[in-house]
Amino acid sequence: MELVTINPAMVIGPLLQPTLNTSAAAVLSLIKGAHTFPNATFGWVNVKDVANAHIQAFEIPSASGRYCLVERVAHYSEVVKILRQYYPAFQLPEKCADDKPYVPTYQVSKERAKELGIEFIPLEVSIKETVETLKEKGFVQF
Repeated sequence: MELVTINPAMVIGPLLQPTLNTSAAAVLSLIKGAHTFPNATFGWVNVKDVANAHIQAFEIPSASGRYCLVERVAHYSEVVKILRQYYPAFQLPEKCADDKPYVPTYQVSKERAKELGIEFIPLEVSIKETVETLKEKGFVQF
């Protein structure tokens, strides 16, 4: 038996289920009036890329080992900046939760994911899809 492992980062994008998951809740907290954003850096990936990676890992005979799925590593300040660009009406946090230097970003190789044919959906698109699905599911009103 060949074991293949898919390791996604914070998974955002459209929700299939009616309940809120941890990753979408991170975005929701920012758009529902949080006064500050966390001093944290995470890898982010679209749920459609995660689903595609699972399919490809199953269907491609040469797939093996671990595949890290991260479109981009971004600090919460960057997520807020993207939200502000597309949703200027939201009351988004202006400052970080602490006065310490921002937690640094880091690199995650995309090479193994590319072996599966994954072309990542940009973080900006994933954030917009997350906000739109939060609206559709009634978690936020405009």
